[in-house]
Amino acid sequence: MVKAIKNIFKPEKLVLKDGKEVQPPKSMVPYVVIGLVIAVVVAANITGFDFGILLDRGKEFFVILSDMFPPDFSYAKAVVEPLLDTIKMSLLGSMIGSFIAIPFAILSSVNINKSKVLLTVVRLVLSITRTLPTLILALIATYVFGLGTFAGTVAISIFTFGIVVKMLYEKIETVDMGPFEAMEAVGSTKLKAFMSAIMPQILPTYFSTCLYSLEINVRYAAILGYVGAGGIGLILNEKIGWREYDRVGMILLMLFITVVIIENLSKYIRERLG
Repeated sequence: MVKAIKNIFKPEKLVLKDGKEVQPPKSMVPYVVIGLVIAVVVAANITGFDFGILLDRGKEFFVILSDMFPPDFSYAKAVVEPLLDTIKMSLLGSMIGSFIAIPFAILSSVNINKSKVLLTVVRLVLSITRTLPTLILALIATYVFGLGTFAGTVAISIFTFGIVVKMLYEKIETVDMGPFEAMEAVGSTKLKAFMSAIMPQILPTYFSTCLYSLEINVRYAAILGYVGAGGIGLILNEKIGWREYDRVGMILLMLFITVVIIENLSKYIRERLG
């Protein structure tokens, strides 16, 4: 053990067949480990993290968890409508965002869009879009469109748009450009050549990314109610505030079942596409 640690800091010389000794380059591992330790210590001091408080108060989490079970099954009927709103928001928002992403993915691909200025502008807009969390997008949407599921759908659409564009244009940049260039050479427009030569190559990845976005959006949509964007988050926030943890447990149980069903259905479809 001691020898292994010593070799990390000072690697042993290598002896070649002709008898020459070669000094291997110094390992960067010790410096990386030291840097990480310093970063963790500094971050803990800045954030006020106290492991003692975690040990002392962490048990309260299990107290709340025990209050959630058994859940209040009589409350299940009241959860159905907000849960359906959450699913509809997620589905519609995912579809809209995924559809709008296609033309922007084309404009973001260096092998399709040869204009450096347009490429830079489009990618800058996409970077800004991906920087904003879904909750912030939903909050802004509620100010613009008012409270309700419409604001949530808009927020999910923008979030999905950012993810799908990123994944799609990276896939486009790796496709075989031979058929595309051949179609352009015989007089096809860029759009027609793209739809005929490139779209079939990226279609499985596109659908897979859309389905993955839907899985994520169902989870995110559950908390959009905290900013008034509708869905199951509204009653979840309400019941937590009223300390009705048995009903919170029912909400989380139904949400968990929904997410599992959607995940397995999405996985099945992605495997069939693959």
